[in-house]
Amino acid sequence: MKLKNLLRVAGFMIVLGNTTLFADSGAELFESKCAMCHVTKPPKDMSTLVAPPVFGVIRHVKMTYSNEAEALAFMRSYVMEPSAAKAVCMPQKLKKFGVMPSQKGNVTPQELEVITKWMYDNFPPKGFKGKKHKMF
Repeated sequence: MKLKNLLRVAGFMIVLGNTTLFADSGAELFESKCAMCHVTKPPKDMSTLVAPPVFGVIRHVKMTYSNEAEALAFMRSYVMEPSAAKAVCMPQKLKKFGVMPSQKGNVTPQELEVITKWMYDNFPPKGFKGKKHKMF
């Protein structure tokens, strides 16, 4: 009898834990996992940047991958196993910021799916223009 109740509580905790993970929005996960390096708004002082802003990153991803599924797959792959050969940014950005450190151990695959989908859906903002490039 006690074992049965214990199993019910354990099952409830597992469900609650999974529900909590999926309750996190992409914005919340981005804020806790990515925003320490990637800003979501143009900074007043560009010298304070430690990584390219997210709107520029996603702009380049979308310029390289016109298919959403391919873009998301690239983003997940790059975050976990980044390399200069995989990078889709402008060469001067790679020179300035270097290759992003791998986020293995910092973000779970489930969190990364939520984050990358949110980034893809929200960036770059409507009307954004990069230097000498088309608008999204």
